[in-house]
Amino acid sequence: MAEHRFLTTTQLADLLFADLSPASRQRIPQRVLARLRRVGLLDTLPRRVGGVAAGSQDLIHYLTEAGKRLLVLGGKEPRGRSWHEPSARFAGHHLAVADVRVALELAHRAKTLELVRYQIEQDARRLYLGLGGARLALKPDLYVETATDPDGSYVDTWFVEVDLGSESIPTLIGKCHDYEQYRRQGIEQQQGGFPWVLWLLLGKNTERIERRRTALAKALAADKTLPARLFQIITPDQLIPTMTKGVAL
Repeated sequence: MAEHRFLTTTQLADLLFADLSPASRQRIPQRVLARLRRVGLLDTLPRRVGGVAAGSQDLIHYLTEAGKRLLVLGGKEPRGRSWHEPSARFAGHHLAVADVRVALELAHRAKTLELVRYQIEQDARRLYLGLGGARLALKPDLYVETATDPDGSYVDTWFVEVDLGSESIPTLIGKCHDYEQYRRQGIEQQQGGFPWVLWLLLGKNTERIERRRTALAKALAADKTLPARLFQIITPDQLIPTMTKGVAL
């Protein structure tokens, strides 16, 4: 929980209880989480915020102030400020980012790829100086390092942007310009090639996602100031296959 603001019961089970039998995975995670709620270390979002995801079998959990204080005593700084009830959109975005982390962990365990390193949201931020010495921050949802050959030394790097379809295409293009501005600093290249930027498009309507993918691709192609090959536009089912290709700039 210290790495994510919100996690569902299913996400926590995938991350922490994957070695249990299917029957045990239905019972033990809920028992453990219920105990943590009883002692006041975790709480759950109201159903009106969690929506469909917050059914009886998939509550959305977050750290209470007591839980955060316990982490501080243990030497770990939790994310987030003092509690305030989030919007459904805010919580949904954090859960979608967590889904990416879960997919990577499961692929790592299945030996589909090696998850070398990951950074989530605040830890993934890149600080740099812009024109006139202005302090700027690139804010990817995730930074990921993967490898396809456990015995090899080559590591692929990725910035991941999770898109729920709530922002306009010009807003996404603006974020692409942020990446290009940061790329021109040459900071990441000191450790190797600049990471690919993955736009991960999510939504319940397949046709809408495809229209959004087409619109973003056209906007990228039309903007001659952006290196279009830096960006890849994918859907969740393409995430792991894309990373296992072993590509980098």
